[in-house]
Amino acid sequence: MRVHLSLALVASWLLAGCASVSAPHATPSATTAADDNLDAVAWTQTAIEHDLIYVQTYRDAQARLLAALHDPHWDALTAADRVAPAAGLPPAVVLDIDETVLDNSPYQARMVRSGGTYDEASWAAWCKEEKARALPGALAFTQYAAAHGIAVIYLSNRPQDLDTVTRANLRKLGFPVSGADAFLGLGTAVPGCMQHGTDKGCRRQLVSRKYRVLMQFGDQLGDFVDIAHNTETGRRAAIADHLNWIGTRWFVLPNPTYGSWQPALFHNNWHQSPAQRRVQIMDSLRYE
Repeated sequence: MRVHLSLALVASWLLAGCASVSAPHATPSATTAADDNLDAVAWTQTAIEHDLIYVQTYRDAQARLLAALHDPHWDALTAADRVAPAAGLPPAVVLDIDETVLDNSPYQARMVRSGGTYDEASWAAWCKEEKARALPGALAFTQYAAAHGIAVIYLSNRPQDLDTVTRANLRKLGFPVSGADAFLGLGTAVPGCMQHGTDKGCRRQLVSRKYRVLMQFGDQLGDFVDIAHNTETGRRAAIADHLNWIGTRWFVLPNPTYGSWQPALFHNNWHQSPAQRRVQIMDSLRYE
């Protein structure tokens, strides 16, 4: 699921008079409603800090990868997800796709411009364009892993019926994509495991039957562990036992534009109006 970040937006346009000026950009009407996601999308697309976080994360992971590979006891799956012994299994790294290896900010930008919201049809149409760019550091890391005999598995909540276009987008950019297990999308059948909503636990269990997982990468807590209660307290509890894995086995990337963190602030009640949800998000802010 993709949702918006609530951020305060203040937009100002400065006009300077001089003898010769270039044509001004179109100025929004005074009646145009501010979009809470504008700053988040702008930061994602233009802030060098965004890119440096990705480079830093993937570079650090790459520096640790071979040590993990040569440690036979190293595994990045929780006990709940590890349903088969890891010993003797081939190594793999598991990565989310969207906002982890592929940049979908143009889709978010289009929604800001149009005033629209996420829906499955427009999201599928964007994926079928195969235009998402590689996020900084992701390509080098995955190529390094593949060069050392480590399977690269993309475990995504893109629907499984987007398999072909997703693989094509990844391959266009040079990402290693090999084998039936390379893309495990939403709807992947996992015998003996009942998936709840968009939880990835069943698919992680599927991976555990075939691979020893050295590292996992994602922009959501759900990329690493299923969340029993999507509240602020429940989210912290879900990760509490594995905080020492952050930066060693699990590598978390920033996503201010959407995520399960947002509905946790309005009690996961999507039946409320956007205005009602916004009030609750505002109420969650600290002012001192």
